[in-house]
Amino acid sequence: MRSEADVATSADGQAPAPAAYAVELAGVSKRYLLDPRQPLRLKDALVRPHRLLRLAQKEPFWALRDIDLRVPHGEILGIIGRNGSGKSTLLRVLAGISQPTTGTVRMDGRYGALLELGAGFHPNATGRENAYVNALFMGLSKEEARARLPDIIAFSELGDFIDQPMRTYSNGMFLRLGFSVAIHVQPDILLVDEVLAVGDADFQEKCFEHFRSLRARNTTIIIVTHNVDTLVDFADRVIMLDHGQIAMEGRAFDVVTKYLNRMRGESPAMERVMQRAIAARLYREALERGLVDKATEEELARQAIERMR
Repeated sequence: MRSEADVATSADGQAPAPAAYAVELAGVSKRYLLDPRQPLRLKDALVRPHRLLRLAQKEPFWALRDIDLRVPHGEILGIIGRNGSGKSTLLRVLAGISQPTTGTVRMDGRYGALLELGAGFHPNATGRENAYVNALFMGLSKEEARARLPDIIAFSELGDFIDQPMRTYSNGMFLRLGFSVAIHVQPDILLVDEVLAVGDADFQEKCFEHFRSLRARNTTIIIVTHNVDTLVDFADRVIMLDHGQIAMEGRAFDVVTKYLNRMRGESPAMERVMQRAIAARLYREALERGLVDKATEEELARQAIERMR
């Protein structure tokens, strides 16, 4: 587990200066070998034995291809793309759960990860026990984990359920505890997958409010989500993955707009999603200029439609 960067010590015994980037990927690719599992009748196996050899050969699938990425300290980076584009694979590589086939990954500092819902939790252990063990896995000492456990429990809002086996938890309860552990290890880098989508609206808002406080402390946040209007309002930069490669990169609003334009022809729902994303950007601009009282919802919607044309 890469809880700390592998920083060497200089000849005079002093630690070198912090790296310029919190996350650096150079030429990262990830290949999986897929089993074709084609059905083969006994008659075919006897008549054409060479087909058995062909079935034994697994097919390569490249989930990531030549990813070069640098994320500065304190940046909030959003990752978007179609299902199967490599978003979750990229986070798993960053978290050290999956090793890249080629390339190098460098993480400068302790990280916290909230990836697959329930990952790392034992269903027969209580929430309290799982929270403590996961805090240790994320790099805390036993003393640090014990000291932060009350804050982890309080933020999760699980109440008496914290001492119940986690097999009795709902998806939302898993999320509450997992997110609370991830942020209370005080990471330098926080990795978040789409799991926030299972939380209720109040807890999601609480999570994003905490993201803002983490940004104020110069924490780097990398988040995968399909909630693109949230990224427009929240992320500093967005990358779009397509077939395991970075297809677009830039300001959140620009990348999200181009991504939704690509998707508009595939689904009528994308039109509404795009309007929400652009309206969110317009509303933020109005808020920053102190024009919220003058700019009505109807005017913002009209401007959003104009921007789309």
